[in-house]
Amino acid sequence: MMAPLGRGIAGPGDGSLPSASVFRILHVSTGNVCRSPITERLHRHALELRLGAARSGGLLVESAGTWGHEGAPMETHAATVLTDYGADPAGFLGRELLDEHVIRADLVLTATRDHRAQVISMGHSAGLRTFTLKEFNRLVRAIDPATLPEPGPDLPDGGLVERARALVGAAAALRGWLLAPNPESDEVYDPYGAPITFFRSIGDEINQALDPVVTALTGVPARA
Repeated sequence: MMAPLGRGIAGPGDGSLPSASVFRILHVSTGNVCRSPITERLHRHALELRLGAARSGGLLVESAGTWGHEGAPMETHAATVLTDYGADPAGFLGRELLDEHVIRADLVLTATRDHRAQVISMGHSAGLRTFTLKEFNRLVRAIDPATLPEPGPDLPDGGLVERARALVGAAAALRGWLLAPNPESDEVYDPYGAPITFFRSIGDEINQALDPVVTALTGVPARA
């Protein structure tokens, strides 16, 4: 069953592009009302800033929760954090993580190691494409961009899908060699029920973790 638009799936291009032309990124947290909505919408926003809405269509960003509040709006503080960054919180509805989401995803980025383990335990050969967000950040920063396919406007999908797939493969190959300094460094903690100040600190963590990921995916650095 395909999830309807507005339930964490990027609308433009969804369902209209062949699967080989789309690279799906799935962000996973617990309830899909705080961390993963923030990460999903900040990720989309960053892609559009780097590429423009038209060029970012081959990279589809969605989210779900291991105990997702199906159909729930994101938390008010989460929406406020997105607005702080100029990202759009409108139309979001939470989803419970299903097998189909993992099967379709080319890259799964989780808030914590526990979420990562839960995704991998679902099977579907998810192990080599599932990382915590901060883990993936650490790995992609160690990858030489010159070893990745160069994107270009004349290539199919701007070359973004091929580059993204190569990036995931390179990150998976590095995982056993580039370990976290401590387990907590790979965690994004849950702000559910916390004041807006804590939500904003988590939003800042997520935004900083996403920046090199988006640069590696697109080949376009953030504007100074």
